[in-house]
This record gives sequence, C-alpha cells and structure tokens, in this order.
Amino acid sequence: MKLETVAMVRIYLTEGERELDALLKRLRDWEKLRGVTVFRGISGYGDSGEIHSAGLVDISLHLPIVVEFFDTPGKVREIIEHLSAEIKPGHLVTWEARVTAEE
Repeated sequence: MKLETVAMVRIYLTEGERELDALLKRLRDWEKLRGVTVFRGISGYGDSGEIHSAGLVDISLHLPIVVEFFDTPGKVREIIEHLSAEIKPGHLVTWEARVTAEE
C-alpha cells in the first residue's frame, strides 16, 4: 500500500457566528478542495469559558462547530495564508498525516 503525506486542518467555530456558509463556499469554489467535513459539537466552551450544551428540548446557537479537511502540504499552506484574516488566532490547527494513495 502506498501512502502520501498530507496536511490535516481543523478549524474551530461557534455555530451562531455565521461564518460556516462563507467558509464552505470559499473552500469549495476558491480553494477547490475535494471535500470538507463539518462536525457539530454537543457541548463545549471557548474564549469566554462559558459551557454551552445541547439538551433534548433546546437548540443552542452557541455550540462548537469543527471544519476539517486535508490536502497536500503546499496547498494547505496557501489556504491558511488566504484564511489568516478570517479565522481567529488559535482557532485553526494543522498537523501532518498519511493517506492511502493509488499505486
């Protein structure tokens, strides 16, 4: 099995900030990523330290949202440069990973 090195990216947002739609459109239309996954948290806290949770009867607009994608290290560096003004400092994490590739 052949493995290729990629860069993983995880961006942390808050549901009510309304950044998600614009970010997804940018990643698809401008950055031409093959795919992005969005995770909605059921509980979490951020800069304020206030814990936000989803109960069975309420819908909170302050829950954590995680946007995750991967691509070649060079492309990820470019995307991070493009997003640097839009994503709050400390809300974007990246690391190296391996992905299976065609031989």
